[in-house]
Amino acid sequence: MPDAKPRPPGQIELAGRVYMPDARGSMVPIELVKDEHRLQDKIVRRIFGQAEGEAKRLAAFMASAREQVREFMERVVADYGAKARPGGDKGNVTLQTYDGLLKVVVQVSDLIRFDSAALKACQLLVEECIADWSSDSQAELRAIVMNAFRIDKAGQINRGALLGLLRLNITDERWIRAMRALRDSMQVDGSKDYLRFYRRTDLKAPWVALSLDAATA
Repeated sequence: MPDAKPRPPGQIELAGRVYMPDARGSMVPIELVKDEHRLQDKIVRRIFGQAEGEAKRLAAFMASAREQVREFMERVVADYGAKARPGGDKGNVTLQTYDGLLKVVVQVSDLIRFDSAALKACQLLVEECIADWSSDSQAELRAIVMNAFRIDKAGQINRGALLGLLRLNITDERWIRAMRALRDSMQVDGSKDYLRFYRRTDLKAPWVALSLDAATA
């Protein structure tokens, strides 16, 4: 079979004929592809290419912003004769303009994973409690508890719902042991920092977040 010649993205030339591979992997002669489908393919590829460029620029900006914050913090620390911690300071940082109308916030969150054995012990103890609770008086609580142990479509545990169990004021001895197992199952697996940007029109106005998320634009 002759080597494929360079063609526009989404098109392949073989033996002097142009094809477009479809979603099933079949090579469809380009003359059999509807004009609207060819145009849609072209538009999607163009928009996606632009999106990739924006994503790279955003990543570069965020990296630069983090570096500027880090350098500022190190400079201030050095001015007081202190030494920065190895690996950087993992605390949250808030920087504001002199007029108090703009601020940049660096929030650091621990990445928590759950030890499966201890978490399973927690779940079994919780299920014991649920089995004994009155379905009439605890229906809402039962729903909250069961939701915490559901696995989503990506196979991930609902971390927020699990941590929410720790805030419930339940005195059942088995529940107390379950919460101890839940705490023991939690292990810090690194951390992630988030950059937030806020502005306000005057000192009495509420802070308004500057969103860099395309989904909310």
